[in-house]
Amino acid sequence: MRIEVSRDVFKLAQVFAISRESRTEARVLTVRITEGGATGRGECVPYARYDETLDSVTAQIEGLTATVTRAKLYDLLPAGAARNAVDCALWDLAAKQAGKRVWELAGLEKPGPEVTAYTLSLDTPEAMRAHAAKHAFRPLLKIKLGTPDDMPRLEAVRAGAPKSTIIVDANEGWSAEVYADLAPHLLRLGVALVEQPLPSGEDDALIGMQRPVPVCADESCHDHESLPKLKGKYDVVNIKLDKAGGLTEALALRDAARVQGYGVMVGCMVGSSLAMAPATLVAQGVKVVDLDGPLLLAEDRDHALKYDQAGVHPPEAALWG
Repeated sequence: MRIEVSRDVFKLAQVFAISRESRTEARVLTVRITEGGATGRGECVPYARYDETLDSVTAQIEGLTATVTRAKLYDLLPAGAARNAVDCALWDLAAKQAGKRVWELAGLEKPGPEVTAYTLSLDTPEAMRAHAAKHAFRPLLKIKLGTPDDMPRLEAVRAGAPKSTIIVDANEGWSAEVYADLAPHLLRLGVALVEQPLPSGEDDALIGMQRPVPVCADESCHDHESLPKLKGKYDVVNIKLDKAGGLTEALALRDAARVQGYGVMVGCMVGSSLAMAPATLVAQGVKVVDLDGPLLLAEDRDHALKYDQAGVHPPEAALWG
């Protein structure tokens, strides 16, 4: 078995901004695992919010032994980007070696397309209204907020896309006071979900707070071990493979969250179709799908995922799985 990791850069279609940063390109790591003439691939997006860098994640992957299995991997690497890329590459490798699709190997139903959110990045109200109007044909829009003066932005997006369902992502940018003040307006403007309104270390303030709009844990939820800490604070959990540390854990987290009564959202970092491909399996039948990474890119992988009115389609075998 040979494990290789390389860096790839994909230009974004436009500047992408959230409350704590902005970017013009997606920098990702691609893992290739070769064994017996077959090669499996996986992609991850190291995230500074979780103290990850391209260098640190590369070092984690290069530190693995020559022979690794999915079962062993969970003792070798913590939840995070490095484990995600390796886990997904091992799934892809197993599918190629077996001549089957990953969904078959995992005992899942054959996947189909799922409607996905399209994200509008943080900008001036005027720019966000124009962007919303341009994408008003989409059934589900996600807007990045997370500043003390977000109401004009929210009003602008609703005016630009009056018929779209809206979900809001504050990226930990609000205080408890700001969120409590905004919550009735979120309901008034037809917001269907709000992601991570408070910093993950301060979200105990959500206990006992009125939640007229369902609240989703993003930065507060990584893998299934996160779930006990979310009780009484959140209604929905956002599963991202780069947080969970791979498809294996993402599927386990989805099942555990459902058993414990949480709604499930499947999200993504800003990456290519290779990063989204495994997540389409987790996204089957969940409450909210947010796998729009490739729609934000100016360039993508060969055999890219298909997006149309039905949503994001599962990958071709030539891409992954």
